[in-house]
Amino acid sequence: MKAKQKHTTTHEENLARLARIEGQVRGVRRMVEEGEYCIDIITQVQAVQSALGAVGRKILEKHLDTCVTNTLQSKSRDDMDEKLREVMKVMKRMCK
Repeated sequence: MKAKQKHTTTHEENLARLARIEGQVRGVRRMVEEGEYCIDIITQVQAVQSALGAVGRKILEKHLDTCVTNTLQSKSRDDMDEKLREVMKVMKRMCK
């Protein structure tokens, strides 16, 4: 049986996502400038927030797959503890 290879989002994929989000933000600005219906604007703002959250989660996933894993495999106990505290701090902020 062939093992599944985990797909980690690349730098280029994140940049492409951010470019789309940038376009969404410009669209929201245009909606505000043109006096669009408030609920429609709020809906678009929520879509932007969701998209940004998804990018943040992908970047965190890559950080865990690379930086944290490397630290856990090759560094001192103090380095491991610091890396885990760093990740926990970021996760707490993301859950707010």
